[in-house]
Amino acid sequence: MEMTTVERELEMRLVLSAEQSVSVPARLTYRTSDPYAVHIVFHIGSEHPVYWTFARELLVEGVFRPCGYGDVRIWPSKANGRSVVLMALSSPDGDALLEAPTSQVSAWLERTLGVVAPGTEAERLGIDDGLAALLSAEA
Repeated sequence: MEMTTVERELEMRLVLSAEQSVSVPARLTYRTSDPYAVHIVFHIGSEHPVYWTFARELLVEGVFRPCGYGDVRIWPSKANGRSVVLMALSSPDGDALLEAPTSQVSAWLERTLGVVAPGTEAERLGIDDGLAALLSAEA
């Protein structure tokens, strides 16, 4: 199976307070070799990039309604009259609230869903083939 990567660079905002946010360059990455996950790297091009990985399904749902709990929570909102997706990320190193333009995130997600449709992720992993080979080897 051919491996495909779908990437998108975008400017996100790190929300510091109700009045203040700073621009954070980020890259969204989806790989068919890891079909259930999305990868985000913040501060791309800096000495200390920050990497996050979480379920693609969480981001798909979070564009439309609040979802997630614990380390990753995502929900739709408005900022200065624009539709945005908010991501609350928590780790032992600290917490961050990031804002991304809904249109850019949605367009990228649509590309990932075109490459691997929801519900077909397991087929990309070849688990059934591997399991069948394992079971036939024991027979």
